[in-house]
Amino acid sequence: MIVLVGFILGASIFLFTLIALKKTGKFYLAPIVTFLIAVLTVLYGLFKVGGFEGMGFGIIGVGILTAAIGGTLLLPFMKGIKQSEFNKVDKSILLIVPVLIFAIIGWTITSNKGYCVNEEGVIEAGNDTSSYYEVSTISEGMKQIHIQLGEKYEGMHLEVKDVKTLGNTEITVKVVDKGNAKEGLPFIEIGLEKIVEPLVVQTTDGEIINSKSNN
Repeated sequence: MIVLVGFILGASIFLFTLIALKKTGKFYLAPIVTFLIAVLTVLYGLFKVGGFEGMGFGIIGVGILTAAIGGTLLLPFMKGIKQSEFNKVDKSILLIVPVLIFAIIGWTITSNKGYCVNEEGVIEAGNDTSSYYEVSTISEGMKQIHIQLGEKYEGMHLEVKDVKTLGNTEITVKVVDKGNAKEGLPFIEIGLEKIVEPLVVQTTDGEIINSKSNN
């Protein structure tokens, strides 16, 4: 999905630049400009933002790069585009495309979840297994929370319902009965850039899950 967003963004940048260069006839600059924006997006995500948000920028950059490559391949076949003055269609494109670009950027920023699911599944049930969570540090100092449910949830599936990162960190998971789930105790591993105490882990039913050390 993020790659697709990047591709649409890259295609919009390519189209805008292509039309903007109509007066000069230097259409070869359109894929170059798109390629440079892709590289800058990746570098910004890696070195300026970092963490999971930075990874998202990197994936968007890959989508923009794909659009740049596609535009380069299609450019020789765009024989209908010639050096000329702007017509009404060109002016409309130059007005609408920037609005579309900013709308995509705004949607990307507001829809960022701030977490990712690293792994989910089930483990074999044991005796007197209770629900717990455990925090560990993974690559680049980021945190991972392993949430394991107890034996009363055997055969269920675990999903992330909500992760609150404003203020203290609160994680809400949802227990789902999919009917055909594998037998075993459900678990999920969630990656976060940071954890702000007090950390609260709970289910949508209001059950508080304690840390493994407290159990």
